[in-house]
Amino acid sequence: MTSFSLTFTAPLLPSSKPKRSVLVAAAQTTAPAESTASVDADRLEPRVELKDGFYILKEKFRKGINPQEKVKIEREPMKLFMENGIEELAKKSMEELDSEKSSKDDIDVRLKWLGLFHRRKHQYGKFMMRLKLPNGVTTSAQTRYLASVIRKYGVDGCADVTTRQNWQIRGVVLPDVPEILKGLASVGLTSLQSGMDNVRNPVGNPIAGIDPEEIVDTRPYTNLLSQFITANSQGNPDFTNLPRKWNVCVVGTHDLYEHPHINDLAYMPATKDGRFGFNLLVGGFFSPKRCEEAIPLDAWVPADDVLPLCKAVLEAYRDLGTRGSRQKTRMMWLIDELGVEGFRAEVEKRMPNGKLERGSSEDLVNKQWERRDYFGVHPQKQEGLSFIGLHVPVGRLQADDMDELARLADTYGSGELRLTVEQNIIIPNVETSKTEALLQEPFLKNRFSPEPSILMKGLVACTGNQFCGQAIIETKLRALKVTEEVERLVSVPRPIRMHWTGCPNTCGQVQVADIGFMGCLTRGDEGKPVEGADVYVGGRIGSDSHIGEIYKKGVRVTDLVPLVAEILIKEFGAVPREREENED
Repeated sequence: MTSFSLTFTAPLLPSSKPKRSVLVAAAQTTAPAESTASVDADRLEPRVELKDGFYILKEKFRKGINPQEKVKIEREPMKLFMENGIEELAKKSMEELDSEKSSKDDIDVRLKWLGLFHRRKHQYGKFMMRLKLPNGVTTSAQTRYLASVIRKYGVDGCADVTTRQNWQIRGVVLPDVPEILKGLASVGLTSLQSGMDNVRNPVGNPIAGIDPEEIVDTRPYTNLLSQFITANSQGNPDFTNLPRKWNVCVVGTHDLYEHPHINDLAYMPATKDGRFGFNLLVGGFFSPKRCEEAIPLDAWVPADDVLPLCKAVLEAYRDLGTRGSRQKTRMMWLIDELGVEGFRAEVEKRMPNGKLERGSSEDLVNKQWERRDYFGVHPQKQEGLSFIGLHVPVGRLQADDMDELARLADTYGSGELRLTVEQNIIIPNVETSKTEALLQEPFLKNRFSPEPSILMKGLVACTGNQFCGQAIIETKLRALKVTEEVERLVSVPRPIRMHWTGCPNTCGQVQVADIGFMGCLTRGDEGKPVEGADVYVGGRIGSDSHIGEIYKKGVRVTDLVPLVAEILIKEFGAVPREREENED
């Protein structure tokens, strides 16, 4: 996919300013002098070449590459989809596939290009399937289809809302995959290019298009990005051989629900000389060895250049990124090596006209904005309509839950659902006259409350070792249990975001939580290893984003409740329940 055009003919900016406060224009900082690194011309030679329709690593750059790169060289992963290799793979038994290295690599590595993750350690022969769901927007028909898939797998079948506004379904077996892929296509879904060294789900404002105070509707941009990156779900080999995974978001709200500072590329709304467009942040990422916030590229693009810019950034990363240690292959490492200005120059020369404008001082995000809570009932910009935010405990749903959500979306709304990066769900387009009836539904009276408790509403948890082979500890049930016990001990004055992740890969994004828990092994009473957590404190999201720091390492999970209560009292103004009751 090498050529494209994009023109937005309708105005994307709201016709009036937000009512809550006045926008504050903030200049984007120009890259400092040290942001230009000294790089030899040879270093700027592309490391990949196009061969038989796919980009492969050149022979001269294959020394010291990581095992995953070798797997990609041995056989192009996308051929499992684009040349229908999955059909033959699905006919073989797991024992037969495991008997040869090449087919074993297919099921453990290459199938991730199709969004399929083999759970070899805990569920041999079972797969997690990750979807692409730009902006977190889905339909009742799509939700019902996914429910029908997981229902047949019994206790192994369930679904998770992810921290990228996405669905992951579990329990899938390989013989079913060809039919599942066809079923996904029939309802407008795809799992293509959602794992490994690909562009992950494009994130946007979960209330885009219905938010009375949004800056811009992010849905057109996230949809186009997803369509471009996957070639309309047919597979786009231009971007399937990146050095590592790559995250993108488009910001449309002052609330920064999109978490731009932890994305490889974030589009930040800004005007320039009367034109609407985006300033650019680059390089944000988490990994076991290093976590970095995104930094300004000192670049601005008009709205029509969202795709050309994305293409240019991806090509620079694909062409020049290193492919040695997997801990040093995310895009920020390349930015470090070239310097911000050097990286910017590589992006600029890959733009259609070879030009990239400098950043704008007319930032449209109000940095003093107080982040809004989307739980409960809220009026939409469309008169007479409301949206209702529901809490999904640690993002986990069963097939019956998904069917019930689909029914509610059809009965009370427009058949649409929105997923959030905090693993919750929003039902939009509900006639305001029907909101009370919706609130009385039994489904909302039990687990999926529009009014979760103050600590539950900010709770996020990764998959944990129930399904994930990399997780060191169980997360989802433990997160709920610890939070329930802490709520019995202390009363907190405001929502506190608590995130759990089962291992240092930090899928649960613990570094941006008020309090984060990263799974580890620690010593028990008899000196034997037991499940524990490194506890982080002080992470922030929003315009004053900040990565949290280690508060205490190696805490046994059995000792977390009193420690969390202590942190809430010391750092967040919580009051012990006993004292609160005495004061009453």
